[in-house]
Amino acid sequence: MDRILGLDLGSKTCGVAISDPLGIIARALTTVRFESDDYETCLEEVLKLCRENKVKNVVLGLPKHMNGDIGIRGEISQDFAQMLEDNGVKVTLWDERLTTVSAEKLLISGDVSRKKRKKVIDQMAAVQILQNYLDRQKNF
Repeated sequence: MDRILGLDLGSKTCGVAISDPLGIIARALTTVRFESDDYETCLEEVLKLCRENKVKNVVLGLPKHMNGDIGIRGEISQDFAQMLEDNGVKVTLWDERLTTVSAEKLLISGDVSRKKRKKVIDQMAAVQILQNYLDRQKNF
């Protein structure tokens, strides 16, 4: 099985996680930083990570409102997914509601300082997105 990237796309950062070769465990990889709303730069970095890690599939967090509606952030994620697909990467959009909150709680329970949490929160959210996806695949 090929490795899969998990992405938590924000307006200035993109948390990146990667699966193990068997598709069982997700781990943090990096945080891509870019100028506000410069998704072209983010795309270039994500495509580079895909090439370096021989990744053909990406799970991209899809932010939704609690009522299930897709807002502006969700539309940006959908556009980014299309940009990835236009470059030959298969994308699965994954409901990411509460993943950042969950990642924050996990880091707090691990006694990670506020300063360090800020540096890794996007990666941890990407891990949550990818791990949820991998767990769901095992159940099918």
